[in-house]
Amino acid sequence: MKIAVLIKQVPDTYGDRKMGQGSGTVDRAASDPVIDEINERAVEAALQIKEKDGGSKVTVITMGPPRAAEALRKALAMGADSAVHISDDGLAGSDSLQTSSVLAAMLRDRDFGLIVAGNESTDGRTAAVPAMLAERLGVAQVTYLRSLTVSGGIVSGERVTEDGYMEVNAPLPAVVSVTEQVAEPRFPNFRGIMAAKKKPFETLTLSDLKLPAGETGAENSWSKVREVRTRPERAAGTIVVDDGTAGSQIADFLAKAKLI
Repeated sequence: MKIAVLIKQVPDTYGDRKMGQGSGTVDRAASDPVIDEINERAVEAALQIKEKDGGSKVTVITMGPPRAAEALRKALAMGADSAVHISDDGLAGSDSLQTSSVLAAMLRDRDFGLIVAGNESTDGRTAAVPAMLAERLGVAQVTYLRSLTVSGGIVSGERVTEDGYMEVNAPLPAVVSVTEQVAEPRFPNFRGIMAAKKKPFETLTLSDLKLPAGETGAENSWSKVREVRTRPERAAGTIVVDDGTAGSQIADFLAKAKLI
């Protein structure tokens, strides 16, 4: 089976993130770029399926600027078999709708049985691309999985809900998205890092995918950021002194905040 894993390079989650002045997009030069942690877990889940069935091949795919190749190299060092980098100046600032369209154009004729993605990226948090992609490809979607197995042409897992989880399954081909609970990612070892340099690495542009530049990028985005504001400084907390009326003070505070 051919497995595709969608990954993304994002500003370091633990770094100082900033918005670009006037652009309404993340200033990616303001912090170090890293592979999104949820994507590392998606790669790990795919590798575990590969190791279990012994015959699957894992391809990691990203859409991003030239330096996003670093994220692909790390996934290859973890154990993925090949990589595809969709990189074009005309993609800068693309929103979720555009991203899903570009990914669908790349994936449509590649005969992948399973497409794995993180449930949301830490720099966008729309949590919409996997579902959009499944709709564009006309395949089943199984989202927010905390566990993932494939057997007999069926993908199964436990889908996280507000009340716990539900057991779900769907026939292949399918798109799945996973949560941080799905797997603990392995660390690339020296042998994996060296092997990654020799693995197939394909770079594609909008022209290669036969997509017009007028449908991608910030200027053609379906969503627009109208305003960006600086996060207000954290206000001082309320201190309750127990003079015999602490219970009433806390109750009044919660009532004013409409929490009770």
